[in-house]
Amino acid sequence: MLEKTEMKFDPEEVIEEFEALTKEAGKVQEETLKKILEENGSTVYLQQWGLNGRTDPEIFKACVPLVTHKDLEPYIQRIADGDLSPVLTGKPITTISLSSGTTQGRPKFVPFNDELMESTMQIYKTSFAFRNREFPIENGKALQFIYSSKQFKTKGGLAAGTATTNVYRNAHFKKTMTAMQTPCCSPDEVIFGPDFHQSLYCHLLCGLIFRDKVQVVSSTFAHSIVHAFRTFEQVWEELVADIREGVISSRVTVPSMRSAIMKLVKPDPEQADTIYNKCSGLSNWYGLIPVLFPNARYIYGIMTGSMEPYLKKLRHYAGELPLLSADYGSSEGWIGANVNPKLPPELVTYAVLPNIGYFEFIPLRENLDGLEPTPVGLAEVKLDEEYEIVVTNFAGLYRYRLGDVVKIKGFHNATPELQFICRSNLLLSINIDKNTEKDLQLAVEAAARLLVDEKLEVVDFTSHGNVATDPGHYVVFWELSGEGSDEILQECCNCLDKSFVDAGYVGSRKVNVIGALELRVVKKGTFHKILDHFVGLGGAVSQFKTPRCVGQNNSRLLQILCYDVVKSYFSTAYS
Repeated sequence: MLEKTEMKFDPEEVIEEFEALTKEAGKVQEETLKKILEENGSTVYLQQWGLNGRTDPEIFKACVPLVTHKDLEPYIQRIADGDLSPVLTGKPITTISLSSGTTQGRPKFVPFNDELMESTMQIYKTSFAFRNREFPIENGKALQFIYSSKQFKTKGGLAAGTATTNVYRNAHFKKTMTAMQTPCCSPDEVIFGPDFHQSLYCHLLCGLIFRDKVQVVSSTFAHSIVHAFRTFEQVWEELVADIREGVISSRVTVPSMRSAIMKLVKPDPEQADTIYNKCSGLSNWYGLIPVLFPNARYIYGIMTGSMEPYLKKLRHYAGELPLLSADYGSSEGWIGANVNPKLPPELVTYAVLPNIGYFEFIPLRENLDGLEPTPVGLAEVKLDEEYEIVVTNFAGLYRYRLGDVVKIKGFHNATPELQFICRSNLLLSINIDKNTEKDLQLAVEAAARLLVDEKLEVVDFTSHGNVATDPGHYVVFWELSGEGSDEILQECCNCLDKSFVDAGYVGSRKVNVIGALELRVVKKGTFHKILDHFVGLGGAVSQFKTPRCVGQNNSRLLQILCYDVVKSYFSTAYS
């Protein structure tokens, strides 16, 4: 199928193929599992479960256990370290993706291969075909705020990078974008540039150079689009000057970027005047995007889950332009496409593609007998029920608990349409960062070691993702056994910030999309007040667990904590 990306793209043909697949979703699922097991049955991992060549779903579920990343980590590590035997897949894995989640405080490795790239392009093309029915675009360009991080080599010589980097660096990505008549405005030197701030400036400049051709404004995540236009507010006059003079600002110093942009930019005083007058006429930048790009049809990116807080600002910039939410997947692979593009992001659903993996769903309703609920197949899910997704794919994941909770909102033919509800084990998340209770615990433990010489200890702790500030930031509350010096507590604050090693967090902190972590020290007895509050609500002391993260909606708990703050420190770790 990868070769097909070079052909002319026919949206109606893609929709026909999707309709055929989803009408027979249950049957396609069985065929997909059979194909996965036939290709990978002789692997080290699958051999131990006694399948003996059998590919029946019931046998598969009876023999192969449900797993998390922790269970597969030793196998993935073997591959990353250069083991060439068929560890997880029959064909060798040549690339590793860095998940934006972590395991034991380290970024997670997940396998990436041609099959995952193939399913990525299938998802892209499917959702585009449905979008193009409602919002047709033709011979245009996309202003894509995309940035590729550096790939590095693992111990075994495999290329490793974020999942998006692995996609952008693949030749089929550019071919598919061109076939879908939405090539990126910016040259590769900008996308793959080493400096995020310079790349962003160049993306904005390229967008303005091609402003009449831009039909789509997009990024992987909604917050990147918001961040881009917040930046535009600061640098717009400089951008206008570049267009007027046919030059590029001295703020762009990377030689490859400068030379690539200089090939595109030429003096255009008329265009510069138009942009200047239009921007000057805006009220608080409302409707900025359609003013800059008069032929834009929509704004596109992941807008669900932890991206929802950015929708208000994005709508402000978008004016009347529709916001279309992108597809549903993770570093581990894709799940479904948005085939109802007219739905607002808050209501968006994703139709599962039954041929890109084998999917199971663990009901969240507890069994009356108290036993772990039995996973059901794609054809057995029920409307309005919530489930945790289990994935088996072509890249070496077998009955892998993704950790996502979804709700069945409807069906497209025989395949379910899912609404993303939340991460089942996620604690702190401002945008693309993903930190669990374990990650918080490891960070607190690391910072608390600095207190040992002061003969102090952390009595209790909790956290809060503060999105009321701009940018949002992590707040960690500590109750200490005694009084610590400002110098030591500032060190602790910096250590906490540096101890969150999730790739999404680190990347967001470096570019200030997430603000400096804040350490707030509370009075002695504060956590006892939280216990009293819990008991006052009818809870039993024996069942009390200190909440490790206090959500925005838990206003009483936040009130208790904030009222008792005696000292506050902001991290300078990324300054």
